[in-house]
Amino acid sequence: MKVLVPVKRVLDYNLKVRVKPDGSGVDLSNLKMSINPFCEIAVEEAVRMKEGGGGHAAGAATEVIAVSIGPDQAQETIRNALAIGADRGILVKADGEVEPLAVAKILKGVIDAEKPDLVILGKQAIDDDSNQTGQMLAALLGWPQATFASKVVLHGGKATVTREVDGGLQTIDVELPAIITSDLRLNEPRYASLPNIMKAKKKPIDVKAPADFGVDTTPRLKVVKTAEPGKRAGGVKVKSAGELVGKLKEAGVI
Repeated sequence: MKVLVPVKRVLDYNLKVRVKPDGSGVDLSNLKMSINPFCEIAVEEAVRMKEGGGGHAAGAATEVIAVSIGPDQAQETIRNALAIGADRGILVKADGEVEPLAVAKILKGVIDAEKPDLVILGKQAIDDDSNQTGQMLAALLGWPQATFASKVVLHGGKATVTREVDGGLQTIDVELPAIITSDLRLNEPRYASLPNIMKAKKKPIDVKAPADFGVDTTPRLKVVKTAEPGKRAGGVKVKSAGELVGKLKEAGVI
């Protein structure tokens, strides 16, 4: 079984986001970039399917392919996935921001060429928090989808997926091929060992372009302004329930 895992290059989650002085976007200059945490979870799950960890039978996956859409530097993101255990990578070189719909269209082209049995991707990226690509990809392919997965079990051409929903947990069966998006509690990604990091440098990465899949990445949306959230105002102490109600009325809460 072939598993495809899209991975995104984002600002490292340990760093504080800075807005450009002119409000035109986020300042990424001289800042560390890394693999999106939810994408890393997806890679770990796919590798466990190959190795037999996390409740999966050994050999449930025979090949894991990491795909990234971005600049040349996204090869480093793919190398991270290869160091975790992916077998090979594909970089679709695109400069500038690529919107979720364009990403989904590019991934559809990659999937049409690679014919994977399963696609696992992060539920969202921590830079834009769109949470759209997996759902759009499933719609374009006409495949079943299981989003926000906290557990995945493969059996007999199906995947039983436990999903995290507002009311608790939901368990569904989806026929393969399918789209699965990973939630935070699906697994805990491993630290890549030095030998695996060295091996990852020798694993192949194919470089493509959006035009190879007939996709135009011209943005459809325009960011008018980017601003930091307002600073939280200090609280006040009240002596009675009546005073609390009065303060809430002053604030327009009630």
